[in-house]
Amino acid sequence: MKNEPFVIERTLNAPVERVWRAITDKNEMKNWYFDIPEFEAEVGCEFSFIGGTEEKQYVHLCTVTEVVPNKKLTHSWRYEGYEGNSFVTFELFPEDGKTRLKLTHEGIETFPPLADFAKENFAEGWTYIIGTSIKDYIEGK
Repeated sequence: MKNEPFVIERTLNAPVERVWRAITDKNEMKNWYFDIPEFEAEVGCEFSFIGGTEEKQYVHLCTVTEVVPNKKLTHSWRYEGYEGNSFVTFELFPEDGKTRLKLTHEGIETFPPLADFAKENFAEGWTYIIGTSIKDYIEGK
């Protein structure tokens, strides 16, 4: 059980094209995710951003590894100065004019056994980002 990826799914009241734009356009991403000026939805694009807690900030180093327009975006996710590498995948599924967004974060167990890298922290963060932040942004709340 420990090495299973974290997965969260939510249905958004918007068509796939709208959700795709929100997860791949850096100008939209900064409204619900992070401000990542160098992000491009192109395989090989390397980008970074700073995140963490008020007590400790981490530089996230990422590379886009897969892009299937309006369907799938995957990028690596690691931390500067720390061992481990993981992958975050956004998948979009059209459902009667709405979109089911599935996020999978795998490889979390490769990070050092620090409290900040605990699976529970990723679950809390992704639950907010996918369950509240992008939903409110896309649905105009």
